[in-house]
Amino acid sequence: MADIKQKYDVQRGCYVVKNSLGQPCVRYDQGCCKRSVFDWLKGLPDETLKNLFEVRFKNTRKGFYLNDSSEVIKEGDIVVTEAQTGYDVGIVTLSGAVMAHQLKRNKVEHEGYEFKRIYRKARPNDIIKWQEAISREHSTMMKARELAVALGLDMKIGDVEFQGDGSKAIFYYIADERVDFRQLIKDYAEAFRIRIEMKQIGARQEAGLIGGIGVCGQPLCCSRYMNDFQSITTSSARCQDLSLNPQKLAGQCGKLKCCINYEAPIYIDAKNNMPNITRSLVLEDGEVNLVKIDVLKQMMWFSYDQKETAEAYPVNVEKVKEIIKLNSEGKKGKSLADVPKEKIIDFKSAAGEDSITRFDNMGNKKKRSGGRGRQNRQRNGGNKNKRRSNSSEKQ
Repeated sequence: MADIKQKYDVQRGCYVVKNSLGQPCVRYDQGCCKRSVFDWLKGLPDETLKNLFEVRFKNTRKGFYLNDSSEVIKEGDIVVTEAQTGYDVGIVTLSGAVMAHQLKRNKVEHEGYEFKRIYRKARPNDIIKWQEAISREHSTMMKARELAVALGLDMKIGDVEFQGDGSKAIFYYIADERVDFRQLIKDYAEAFRIRIEMKQIGARQEAGLIGGIGVCGQPLCCSRYMNDFQSITTSSARCQDLSLNPQKLAGQCGKLKCCINYEAPIYIDAKNNMPNITRSLVLEDGEVNLVKIDVLKQMMWFSYDQKETAEAYPVNVEKVKEIIKLNSEGKKGKSLADVPKEKIIDFKSAAGEDSITRFDNMGNKKKRSGGRGRQNRQRNGGNKNKRRSNSSEKQ
């Protein structure tokens, strides 16, 4: 049966094709998955976890399920799983020895844990019903937002996820304060004729559900691999000497970027090794003042002129500690005259130039140079004609 139509579903990490009979066939596409895991232990047998699988649903929702059927299940299979009421449909994404690491990462004890079951592989009727439920998600979300606004609730419906059998939907919402949505649930049940589950999420979790590309050019960390979201404060940015500009520090969720915390411990440890200088250092040829520091290189720049800091001398942290120790004993440190000076530029663009207006008058310069060139050519041409006429008169 030849495939005649194809549609990608990046929210579930798959694409849907329709065969010649018009039946939908869902195929797993690992490149489209959020929070996907690379199976670096693929092919290694593990008898204790051979019937345990990771099943993916919409966006970042995943779970661990036990194969309770007699069917052979492998990665990429569409399976029917146990749900609180009814059944759900998902995609098997992990199996084998790597499951032990996933359980440990999610703090799940294999012994004594009651895993939900995998009933069977999805049949064509299951997939058709599943796709019909998926097609209702967007319209349901828009209608749900209208009903929430009509009740005057201070909340936002971020996403809607239908269960595989279409009998239940999870409404993901964002709210800064506690919301009384008892009347809202009644309105939803009456409008959509399904069971309702309200699940509150934060702004970072919403960004993980939606996904996107960060300023680094990589997929968002919250949609790629992050499970837990730690609190991020401006002190983490301050210790890295980052500009406290909200537009630069904020991510697509409107909160401080999660990556600010990645290198903060390294900067904190490096800064603890640097002395805290609150006054000038006394040297043999005068006093020097601190201009700037490089935390990772463990370098500090000093200038002899307190008012003019355009030129500074780089000094290693260990040498600075020696000078501070000498000053505390009433002695003077050695001169920095032998240390090569470094010119500090107030502005430096990403291209490495110190002027952002260097290209403003390039067009005029080219025109002027072109005019001079024509004048020179005409002048040279006239000189050549004069030389030719003089040589002919001599002959």
